[in-house]
Amino acid sequence: MESVRPHPRGRAGRLLLAAALVAAGGAAVVAAATTATPARAATVLNDSEVTANLWEWNWTSVAAACTDHLGPAGYGAVQVAPPQESVSLPNSPDGVHPWYEVYQPVSYKLDSRFGNRQQFAAMVTACHAAGVRVYVDAVVNHMAGTNNPAGTRGYAGTEFTGYSYPAVPYGSGDFHRPGDNCPTGGGISDWNNEAQVTSCELLSLSDLYTEKDAVRTRIAGYLNDLIGLGVDGFRVDAVKHVKKDDFAAILGKLDDTVVEGRRPYVAQEIFDGASNPALQARAYVGNGDVLDFGYAKGIRSAFLGSISTLANVPNWNLDAPSANVFAMVTNHDLERDGVVLSYKDGADYVLANYFALAYPHGKPSVYDSFTWSNRNQSPPSDSSGRVTDTVCGAAWNCLTRSAGIRGMVGWANAARPVKSVSDFTTVNDNVIGFHRGDRAWIGINDSGSAATATFATGLADGRYCDVIAGGATAAGCTGATVTVSGGRAAVTIPANGAVAVHVNARPGANPSPTASATASPTAGPTTSPSDRVATTFTVSATPAAGQDVYVVGSVPELGSWTPANGVRLAAQGGGAYRATVDLPRSTAVEFKHVKITSAGVVTWESGANRSFTTPAAGTYAVTGTFRGDTVSTAVATSFAVTATTTYGQNVFVVGNVAALGGWNPANAVALSPATYPIWRATVDLPPNTAVEYKYVRKNPDGTVTWESGANRTFTTPAGGTRSNTDTWR
Repeated sequence: MESVRPHPRGRAGRLLLAAALVAAGGAAVVAAATTATPARAATVLNDSEVTANLWEWNWTSVAAACTDHLGPAGYGAVQVAPPQESVSLPNSPDGVHPWYEVYQPVSYKLDSRFGNRQQFAAMVTACHAAGVRVYVDAVVNHMAGTNNPAGTRGYAGTEFTGYSYPAVPYGSGDFHRPGDNCPTGGGISDWNNEAQVTSCELLSLSDLYTEKDAVRTRIAGYLNDLIGLGVDGFRVDAVKHVKKDDFAAILGKLDDTVVEGRRPYVAQEIFDGASNPALQARAYVGNGDVLDFGYAKGIRSAFLGSISTLANVPNWNLDAPSANVFAMVTNHDLERDGVVLSYKDGADYVLANYFALAYPHGKPSVYDSFTWSNRNQSPPSDSSGRVTDTVCGAAWNCLTRSAGIRGMVGWANAARPVKSVSDFTTVNDNVIGFHRGDRAWIGINDSGSAATATFATGLADGRYCDVIAGGATAAGCTGATVTVSGGRAAVTIPANGAVAVHVNARPGANPSPTASATASPTAGPTTSPSDRVATTFTVSATPAAGQDVYVVGSVPELGSWTPANGVRLAAQGGGAYRATVDLPRSTAVEFKHVKITSAGVVTWESGANRSFTTPAAGTYAVTGTFRGDTVSTAVATSFAVTATTTYGQNVFVVGNVAALGGWNPANAVALSPATYPIWRATVDLPPNTAVEYKYVRKNPDGTVTWESGANRTFTTPAGGTRSNTDTWR
């Protein structure tokens, strides 16, 4: 075997220069934009799209949740309730301090039912320390309105009237009024009339005149105050009732986030039901993601009927494409209307959350809040209406910390690089299974009897730990074990239960978090998604009968040059073999492909060791042809492009041939930043072939930016090598 020589280590990352962040005081009004760029903290946040929605938990309880279980379980974010001062309604006709108080702002002071400014800031700091982003429920369409009893004040004691909020300040001219550009007497009578929906009052709430720059600036000032305290994104309430251009202008005034230095995440509430295309959720994706109400309602229909219908999710009439969706099983509005599942649905609700974490539609969330017996009920609170600490049990739901959900968060993180479902298997109307490439498999049984069946898992052969029943430890599995042979597994799924396995939960290997619902783990999993790069190996090969194709290399994850410990590549059809392996970031890797018979006979491919350096973040892909099957005529084609990036961005090459992804950015070839600002990769391309290609940047949120100009072109020679040296356009 050729000698193994390590590469020099690549750059670990590129931090943006930034000015120090000055902590904001308690003033009600904050400037919308500052000239200083907030300092980048040395905080590493979990590489996950899963959000825990802890609705109407107070700030102390959210901080504890981040520290004790959200961070260690690998959640990417926590969504929290509106933090601004709202009305206090101790004697409302709907009860004492109804939950909807918090959606009636009276000022932008951070003094609310959930805590004060200092407690909010401490919560954000604690969540970041645990690796969890913070998304705030932002109310920007309206203020408290005209229907509150005379003398009503806010939680900080602020006085207001229906069209006067001096603590902001807003005055009469800052609101839409009948006879202005609201074409009705004030309310909305036609929910398909865009002028009414965007310029009239929702439920008698004073509608902000967002066409005015002064109003936009005050709204942006409030959001920038939150960003300055470390907030990473927003779930924005009632966006349907703000004109799209107005909301875009507000977003344009926002600062980048403090920790990651990128645009804040935005998920817009666009309630469904409108027949006017301009008022449907997909019309709003230019300003951010949207909540998918149709998906939540479809999941309810399946779990209360036949879950075999989940095979048809791609054909459902959903609110927006998967890439633009914040996905949910339920939220505070819908669960009270009975149109989606809720905690009251028991096992159906739990299984539905497993499914939503497993199925690649949008960015999944798990909802936890308080139990209720009437739709307006207050969360548990003291006599002043301030919410008391969360105690899981009768008064509060804590699904996010259950062992099964924690295991499925790890499953979702492991499966994330694969955005499609394979081998969706319907055993019967209420027993299904599917896998996400070679990363993860799940089986769900929504019936009253255990079910046994054999499933195609997509996984390499070996033993895996069921992450719903337990997880992996150095000694083995704390729950059930699933054995994969020939890519298939015979599994017994318990009644009203599920079994789920993934590549990072194998007995004696990388442990997955297994803390119980009541335990407070002292440390997170030994394999955190944030310190690994999901690296996909694809090779074209022609193994003989009885041979499997493996990748083996210089790092432990690739077997440390021991073929028996290498990674088996799964057949993809067309002579391609593929597997995705979590490798340490910014690390030099050498590898080769081998063929191994069932008797253990190893055939190494010919030639020198292949090599690359994993990037500092994101994903990576390696594509090649097994050397030695035949006389190779593949042309080793190098790509080198000079391109600057911001923190978290990566550069890829994509083109018209299969080896370059067939113009699909999801299958583009990742370039290494080891010699930044020059990004490099070498790809085996077919000889005598006209090739067109371009470079793209991928952001941490998955969005893609194409370079400008015409397609780049060249024709590969009949053999040998080819080099392309370019500069980003």
